[in-house]
Amino acid sequence: MAEHTYRDAGVDIAACDAWLARLGQSLPAIGGFAGLMPLGPLTEGMREPCLVASCDGVGTKVLVARSLGDLSTIGIDCVAMVVNDLICCGAEPVIFLDYLAVGKFDAAEADQILAGLRRGCEEADCALIGGETAELPGLLRPGDFDVCGFGLGLVDRPAVIDGSRVAPGDRVVGLPSTGLHSNGFSLARRVLGEDRDERVSREMLTPTAICVRTLREIRRRVDVKAVAHITGGGLPGNLRRALPAGVDAVLDPARWPRPAIFDRLESLGVEAGEMYRTFNMGIGMALVVDSRSAESIPEARVIGEITEGSGQVHIEGVRT
Repeated sequence: MAEHTYRDAGVDIAACDAWLARLGQSLPAIGGFAGLMPLGPLTEGMREPCLVASCDGVGTKVLVARSLGDLSTIGIDCVAMVVNDLICCGAEPVIFLDYLAVGKFDAAEADQILAGLRRGCEEADCALIGGETAELPGLLRPGDFDVCGFGLGLVDRPAVIDGSRVAPGDRVVGLPSTGLHSNGFSLARRVLGEDRDERVSREMLTPTAICVRTLREIRRRVDVKAVAHITGGGLPGNLRRALPAGVDAVLDPARWPRPAIFDRLESLGVEAGEMYRTFNMGIGMALVVDSRSAESIPEARVIGEITEGSGQVHIEGVRT
């Protein structure tokens, strides 16, 4: 009778173990069954510390990275998508874990992805304390992979940003995006074509902006009433989630510049409403502050105002 092994079935545990052993030399938290993070020093001074959790991935942007043979920034995107969600309620990111699924394990590719994860966690001031790497032959083909992340943050309940204090007369300010970030790539890839030139692919691959330090600094100076991370669903879909029922946000696209890739997509046939429902259109995060504070935030620009309404977001000149 023939002998069967896990390696013959497409899963090489020894290769992955060797990679993890090497990794453990620089990241001691890696390799155990779970990661440990003492919370005592982090909760000092908090009256009612709350854990905040988020999970997200990079989506089909990984296909653009694979087409270029450059996986070095995908980890940054993964961290950004998670921590930018955490900070919307006022939390400080504390820990991050990743899940990497591959068709066939490749240590060089894993090193590139991990380098991005580590850089992203450094920019977000949080600790990478573990993760999971899964080799999935039959489910994924050799060369295929997906990556997602899980983050925990901390916030003192009295400091939670929940949008409840947003009122007519407040202003919406926007933190600029670096391009597509990590949303809408299925549409962008279809419109721009798989045979697009390398310059366009490189532009698509620009990492998602990590806004942790920027928002922290703004909050030191200004009372921020609401925060929305602009991901899939665009400005209408995401800012709406941060507004109370009795107000609307009215945004003026003429008030902010947008990266050239959005103009290119629109020129190739994506109508304006679909653009705003799908992409961030140059705004990575939208904040609501009072009118007196709005002009004093050099990191952002005023993009709209809050009016009486029913919790909707209106883009001037665009039907969404």
